[in-house]
Amino acid sequence: MKQALTIYVIVLSAMHASYLTQGFLGTAEIAYGALTIMAVMISAIFLWLWAMRMSPLSLGMAFSWAGAAMVMGWWWLYTLLGGPVWMLRSEMLLVLVAMFLTGAVLHFEVLETSFGYRRGAFLVPVIGALAVSSLLLTLIG
Repeated sequence: MKQALTIYVIVLSAMHASYLTQGFLGTAEIAYGALTIMAVMISAIFLWLWAMRMSPLSLGMAFSWAGAAMVMGWWWLYTLLGGPVWMLRSEMLLVLVAMFLTGAVLHFEVLETSFGYRRGAFLVPVIGALAVSSLLLTLIG
């Protein structure tokens, strides 16, 4: 915990220093770019761990990190390219979000067995999240 907090303080300090010198946009572009690249590397490591059969959660982690990398990368490129309108409504973004969602569903499936629940119980939080999201869209949208 001490190490994690120390790393957080260092990263937060670096972000603040960057903000003071680069401004918000420059700092965000650097951070999103670096995070996208690191997420791709982390996803590849989890895919390798899954292939080596080292952890049942590895495939979910690989999908989650790949999805996160692709979604963050999409918005990073969107900013770098000056916000092209076609990227706002492209179905390709939804393909990338689907990868991210697949990782989340796989996580719930692994958690189901870890908690000793019956087969299919992992769908309860997935369906619940979709229902709450749909309800909020209906109420606010």
